[in-house]
Amino acid sequence: MATRRTCEHCDGDMPITARSHARFCRPACRAAAHRAARTVPAELTRRPRWIRHSSRKVPLTIGGATASSTDPETWSRHRDAATSTAGAGLGFVLDGDGIVCLDLDHCLDQDGQLAPWARTILDAAGPTWAEVSRSGDGLHLWGYGTLPHGRRITVGGGSVELYGTGRYIAVTGRTFGDKPQRLGDLQHVINSLL
Repeated sequence: MATRRTCEHCDGDMPITARSHARFCRPACRAAAHRAARTVPAELTRRPRWIRHSSRKVPLTIGGATASSTDPETWSRHRDAATSTAGAGLGFVLDGDGIVCLDLDHCLDQDGQLAPWARTILDAAGPTWAEVSRSGDGLHLWGYGTLPHGRRITVGGGSVELYGTGRYIAVTGRTFGDKPQRLGDLQHVINSLL
């Protein structure tokens, strides 16, 4: 039985006529993905902590072998990961150097409107990069802060995961709203959530 292949950009099914190394279902998705890759802040792209991931979010090296969020030998530079055809998408490894990601789960409705609990967090975060998650209904807020270990908390009926080390985050590059393409200080947001 053939495994389901999905487009790296829209997560839709790949056409059955697509070549085995194809990453996008149509030219519009390929163009959108390349535009999205240019929207990832330089604070992330200049660090050699990039991996690929499978459609089931298994971390992969740029060669397609299993990667680890704790083994730098399995990480790569952004440009190498972005041009790799392994897996289904890009991921950035958090290694405790002060870059954190707040993952706001299921906070966007079908029209892209933000849930009130998530709006409060986004507004408090201020000028820092936010991207739409791979699912299309969540947000990743990227910035600087200190988080000794990951946490999952409930806020106003929603779920927030806070990560700073030992994890990788699937990166879409799809900037949300008018958020800047740079990382800001998120420590005050982390402190208010914990």
